[in-house]
Order: sequence, then C-alpha cells, then structure tokens
Amino acid sequence: MNVVMNSTCTGGHHLTFEGYKMFEWYFGELNKAGVDAVTMAEPYLVELLREFPMKIVVSVLSYVDAPQRAKFFEDLGADVITVDTNINRHFDLLEGIVKAVNCDVRIIVNEGCLYKCPFRYSHYNLASHLSSLNQPQSPLFAPDYYFDKCIAMRLRNPTQMIKSGWIRPEDVKEYEAIGIADIKLSGRTKAVNWIINCMRIYSKRSYKGNLLEILDCPQMLRYMFYIDNEKLEGGIEHWKSCKKICNECGYCDALTKDAVTILK
Repeated sequence: MNVVMNSTCTGGHHLTFEGYKMFEWYFGELNKAGVDAVTMAEPYLVELLREFPMKIVVSVLSYVDAPQRAKFFEDLGADVITVDTNINRHFDLLEGIVKAVNCDVRIIVNEGCLYKCPFRYSHYNLASHLSSLNQPQSPLFAPDYYFDKCIAMRLRNPTQMIKSGWIRPEDVKEYEAIGIADIKLSGRTKAVNWIINCMRIYSKRSYKGNLLEILDCPQMLRYMFYIDNEKLEGGIEHWKSCKKICNECGYCDALTKDAVTILK
C-alpha cells in the first residue's frame, strides 16, 4: 500500500514544532498500520520520512526534470522518483537521470496535461489549499480558472493535445530500453473499471481506438475529439530527438491534421 500525501503547499505548517510533531506522529501511525510506501512532494517531509522504514516515493509534483534535481532528492532519502511529465519525451534528460541516481525512476504514462503548462504550479497549489485541514484561511471552494483555461486552449488549438507528455502503450518499450521499467497510471479520480481497462491496455502494449479514452486529463475532450492511436505510430522516433522548439518544428501540427478528428 502506497499512501499519497503529495500536497505542494502546507502553508508553512509543516515547519513549525506542532507541524513536525503532527507529521512524525502520522508517519508512525502509517508505519504501525503496515503501509509500504508514502508518496511526497515536499522535500522537508521526504527527509523526515527517512526516520521510518517505509519506502519513500517522490511525487511527480516535485517537478524532477533534470539529473541534478533527481540527485538532490535521492540524497534526501528517495527510494523512487516520479519524474516531471514535461520531460517524458526528453530522452536525453531521462537517460541522464537514470545514470545519475541509484533509486528507481518512474514515469506517468497517461497524463494528458498541457506540455509546459503555465498553470500547473498554481493549479496544484490551489488543490493543496482546498484540501487542507490545518489552514483556516483556505476556502472550501474556488472556481477552477486553471482547468477552464486548460480546456479552452485545447479547444482552440488541438495540437496542444498531441504535444502533451502522454506515452502510447506501444512505446513503453522505448523507456524500458533506457532503464525505466517502473510506470504509473494516472487516474485516481476515475472509476475502478476505467483504471483496470487502462492497466490491461498498457500491459498488452497495444491499443486501437481513441487515445483520449485512456488519458486521465481531461477526459471530457474524448467527447469532442478522436485521436487515432494507430496514426501516431512512429511519432516516438521524432520526439526522442526533438529539440522541442515548437515554433520552428511543426511536426505535431502535421500529426494533428492526420490523427485528430473533431467529433460532431
């Protein structure tokens, strides 16, 4: 069992004496309950967790996007590092991270968030504050400006869906070839049957259909677009060496015209 505690902001409470004692007590209770691992985003809590025998998993929300950053987290105590999805197609960085650390390196394969999203940090901070129990100033509800903008940008420019850091089931082998055998599925808010179906598809390493059906975020786009997964075959070969200077490239624009259909 892996307990996820990957809030990106605790309002500084964790650095107070009361916060320290609270987290120390809670980690102790998790350990006594037989929990195997805890997923954290906050570096201080990663280091605090070293006092307990549970496995330390660094969250994707720690934004590990370079060998140097990965090494810092390993030195803090990480047993597993989930890399930033923004580098899922940056094979030079992924290979560098694998070589820089001795801990396991994990990738999330089916997250469909915007590549280099300008809202990502603020969006997860909002989610952290809305779920906080120890910050009385935090609102119980707030309009999700970031999600609405995210959807609007893709409706206006479907190429943004192709640029996202998702990984096709057929392409997982390319990551195994550089030493990444640990993959994670995004979708904790989805129905169990949907998660099981994604597990089966990624286990088979083959999928025929609308790629949006197996991507976690945002699911509503599957009612507006059809991305033919088979027409994406070979794209990984370009992305493995792509410099990601989109205004000079145009590859994803061309792929969008071929693989994406607007549903009516």
